[in-house]
Amino acid sequence: MLCKRIIPCLDIKDGRTVKGTNFVDLRDAGDPVELGAMYARQGADELVFLDITATVEKRKTLVELVRRIARELDIPFTVGGGISNISDVHALLDNGADKISINTAAFRDPGLLRSMAKEFGSQCIVLAIDIKQEDDREWYVYLNGGRTKTEMKAMDWARRGCDEGAGEILLTSMNHDGTRQGFALGILKEMVDELSIPVIASGGGGELVHFKDVFQKAAVDAALAASIFHFNEISIPVLKVYLTENNIPVRK
Repeated sequence: MLCKRIIPCLDIKDGRTVKGTNFVDLRDAGDPVELGAMYARQGADELVFLDITATVEKRKTLVELVRRIARELDIPFTVGGGISNISDVHALLDNGADKISINTAAFRDPGLLRSMAKEFGSQCIVLAIDIKQEDDREWYVYLNGGRTKTEMKAMDWARRGCDEGAGEILLTSMNHDGTRQGFALGILKEMVDELSIPVIASGGGGELVHFKDVFQKAAVDAALAASIFHFNEISIPVLKVYLTENNIPVRK
């Protein structure tokens, strides 16, 4: 069995790491360079950097900040936010990113995924999908940092993204984000069963048992979390020991 990955996420606004609940009520969580270096030392398997207001503010990702963080890392580094063309990807990879995460721009033009996969390889392209379960119990795709609802159902868009060349799906439940009540196990399990590419769970991790559940019950390839790591509520070494004790394979 492949080792499961633990991935801290740096949500960036105005050059600082922030974290909120259900994509709102953001609070400062620290310096992203210092946090990135700490997570690498602690044994994180990867690091994700998301410039969460780049698309809304119609600007590019903070390349200089990406470069500064990358200098501190010896683990894979995924960067997203404001990416809309091949040149953006070149700029980020040239400044230390190993993979890129694309969300709104891919939804607006799915052909971007195919073009990027052809240019850089699918292993470099992470399709980030922000979803919300509505009153009809269906999961819908949201864009622009969770600000814009679409009528596209989550599974339909995930299948399309997979077909277009995405190498991984980063699935964030807006209902669960920041609540620390556990991951969205149902839709995550559906994605894992349906898709041929790895699925990363995001949104809701708050206790050790939540990570055990998402790996055992939803069978995701990786789990991403932010606030519990940023505010020292759970450390990555403690989490990995717990998972090992529960027969979930992780990198030591």
